[in-house]
Amino acid sequence: MNYLTQKTIKNNVSFSGVALHSGLNVNMRIKPAEPNFGIVFKRMDIKNNNLVYPNFLNVSNTSLNTTVENEYGVKVSTIEHLMGALFGLGIDNALIEMDNEEVPILDGSAKEFIEKIISCGLQVSDSPIKIIKINNEVKFSEGERSISLKPSTLSLDIDFELKYENKIIGKQRNKVKVYEEDLTDIYNSRTFCLFEDIEKIKKIGLAKGGSLDNAVVVKNNEILNSEGLRNSKEFVNHKILDCIGDLYTSGYRIIGSVKCSRGGHYLTNQLLRKVFQNRENFSIIEIKEKNLPHTLINNRILKSIA
Repeated sequence: MNYLTQKTIKNNVSFSGVALHSGLNVNMRIKPAEPNFGIVFKRMDIKNNNLVYPNFLNVSNTSLNTTVENEYGVKVSTIEHLMGALFGLGIDNALIEMDNEEVPILDGSAKEFIEKIISCGLQVSDSPIKIIKINNEVKFSEGERSISLKPSTLSLDIDFELKYENKIIGKQRNKVKVYEEDLTDIYNSRTFCLFEDIEKIKKIGLAKGGSLDNAVVVKNNEILNSEGLRNSKEFVNHKILDCIGDLYTSGYRIIGSVKCSRGGHYLTNQLLRKVFQNRENFSIIEIKEKNLPHTLINNRILKSIA
């Protein structure tokens, strides 16, 4: 099996569940697509102009989620965990049908997306993949928050630092090689919030579907979820999951090194906008070789679906 060619899923795979922010129930179906189709969302509850492309230039909101919107005002929100799963599985082409605006939150991570798509299987084409190679370092900062993307050899490295005054979350840092390491902890890490922020979030009309079933909630020095954390760095690992999903709005897998401190959806989107403002910052390369020193897809996941 050639992992340097474009992939889609073998069969339809469906998900149903509550939307984190709207609180509404959502049905979503991922369908196979032809090479060079890309990742496309289709709002089935809207009859016309209902295709939405998850491109960084179409991002219209980055407050507590990533929302993309087409020119007719049709939106798809909270795409980051699903996009992270598709990135990690090396899926280049898929049609994602939804009967509401927001992707279901499921357990707050990418775990169920990964598991169900793997069980469905992948279809490998003969069409070569394309990658984005970063040529120049690009930085974006806002106050104490910062993010940068610089050239790398054949990997995507993400070095992410989290800083909270809360003692449970505190200061966490993790660095991962996305195409080489076991990312199970990244994909299994759930969204999180502080208990004292819940009412503030709900007052602005968000987190209506939030619960201990789909988020880690921290109150003072206690984790309210009875099962505790899934891994010792679950907070920063979830931020890395978000970052991977947001990076996939570039359209292709990236070869580069990301370093982020106290970042989130907004910083990642602003970084991508800045990178692609200047054609000298990047190259888009079609991979025609039969193999590379690294596969550009997580090795452990490959073994699961081989």
